[in-house]
Amino acid sequence: MLRLLVNWLLSAFALILVANLVPGFRLSGGLRYALIAAAVIGLINATIGAFLKIITFPLTVLTLGVFWFVVNAIVLELASAFLRGFEIRGFLAAFVGAIALSFVNMVLHWMIPRPRRQAD
Repeated sequence: MLRLLVNWLLSAFALILVANLVPGFRLSGGLRYALIAAAVIGLINATIGAFLKIITFPLTVLTLGVFWFVVNAIVLELASAFLRGFEIRGFLAAFVGAIALSFVNMVLHWMIPRPRRQAD
C-alpha cells in the first residue's frame, strides 16, 4: 500500500516537472491537479492503455519498442480530454511529453530506494 502511494506521488511530481519542461504540455492548479491527473492517467493506462499495448504489440516489436511512446501519448491525450486542469496541445507535445514522463519517472523511481525484504 505504501509503495502504491509513493508511486502515485512520484508520478504527480513527474507530471509537474514535465509540464514545466515540454511546450504544449500544461498542468494548472499545482500539486492537487497533478495528483488527480496522475490517478486518471494510471486508470486509463491500466484499462485502455493495456488493451492498446496488447493490440499493438507486434508493431511495438517491429519498431523495437518505440511504439510504446505512441501508445503512452494516446493515453496522455485521453487523460487531457477528461481533465480541465491538464492540457496537451497536439500529438507532438503528447509524444514528447510521453518520452519525458517515462524518463523522469524512471529517474525518480531509481532515486527512491526499495525496502528490502527480510528472509523468513
